[in-house]
Amino acid sequence: MSVSFDLTGKTAMVTGANTGLGQAIAVGLAQAGADIIAVGRSAPTETAAMVADAGRALHAIPADLSTVAPVAGVVAEAVAAVGAIDILVNNAGIIRRADSLDFTEEDWDAVMDTNLKTAFFLSQAVARTWAETGRGGKIINICSMLSFQGGIRVPSYTASKSGLAGLTRLLACEWAAKGINVNAIAPGYFSTNNTEALRADETRNRDILARIPAGRWGDPSDISGAAVFLASDAAAYVHGTVLAVDGGWLAR
Repeated sequence: MSVSFDLTGKTAMVTGANTGLGQAIAVGLAQAGADIIAVGRSAPTETAAMVADAGRALHAIPADLSTVAPVAGVVAEAVAAVGAIDILVNNAGIIRRADSLDFTEEDWDAVMDTNLKTAFFLSQAVARTWAETGRGGKIINICSMLSFQGGIRVPSYTASKSGLAGLTRLLACEWAAKGINVNAIAPGYFSTNNTEALRADETRNRDILARIPAGRWGDPSDISGAAVFLASDAAAYVHGTVLAVDGGWLAR
């Protein structure tokens, strides 16, 4: 049997695809042959141009994923526009930083709603379209090193990303027999807007780099290969895995 990473003829929905890791994932999937549905608050203008350069199409759906309110409409619009979704990447996420003694309920709820609640209900909505047709599909959740570790000053982010790892395993157990692969990627320390505060802190930046065996922060493009693998037929028997893409951080 030949191994194929080719995504030609597939359509991938990527949330938060306008910048950073989401953009890199969307472009990587497009380079492997997939058309893209980009869901998010901001217009993915730059991402659309990069996807077009890869010879693929991008359909943008504006939506604020801080609540589950737009989920049904997003899926309905996507299906109406492209016929079917083959791959879902739950990448949209936010982070709030404060000492746990001072952390507010508002910051707790905002992060949990975006990072965990919406990811579950969007997965549910997309998986229902697959279950109804028996076609199966791929879900890739974007977790974090804090799915494995505690971190500091980000209690709701740690809780949400730990929860997303657990949810990945639960959904894999429930949906594998339906032909639905649910897996996750846990990025290490990447140069994105989410880590800008860490990179600007001279002490934290030095300490983080000292722990990474690869000796550098990840570039968003470093995550593309893992996403293509989990989205492709090459990962047909991979279920419930949280794949670390971390420059060796967890191995240290």
